[in-house]
Amino acid sequence: MPTNRSQGLTQPTQPASPYVYSEQVGHLLRRTYQRHVALFQHLIPDDQLTLAQFAVLCALYDHGPLSLTEIVDLTAVDQATARGVVNRLKTRGLLIVKPDLNDRRKTIIRLTPAGQKLVQETVPHAEIVSEETFGVLNPGERIALAFLLKKMLSGRPTDIY
Repeated sequence: MPTNRSQGLTQPTQPASPYVYSEQVGHLLRRTYQRHVALFQHLIPDDQLTLAQFAVLCALYDHGPLSLTEIVDLTAVDQATARGVVNRLKTRGLLIVKPDLNDRRKTIIRLTPAGQKLVQETVPHAEIVSEETFGVLNPGERIALAFLLKKMLSGRPTDIY
């Protein structure tokens, strides 16, 4: 696997033990995320609502009206996906999209009352999804996992995303 020193990436070395794919962090994170998505789909009453849509709705609920760029920054949903999410939520009557009064090239997205209500009704179910995702972890392990995941996100290199 090629690496780039200019980005501060770790260079490959000879492994001390055989590479076991199923034990690698990326594989374990993907499997955990798949379980989380399945729980979300099973436990959220609105069967049209996706995780990305819920993230966008929550960002707007927490921060008020936002531009698409701000939504992308807050949710880590890529621009093309976020645009599709916004269009689908707008079609459902959950969002209003209007040009920014100060910059006509930019649009401002806000929740409708129905969007606000959906967030309020969904959050208790989403809390159960989080609880089920943590599964058998004790309170200390849950805190440690959240801390470590945040630490991994804040680590180097950030310029490759």
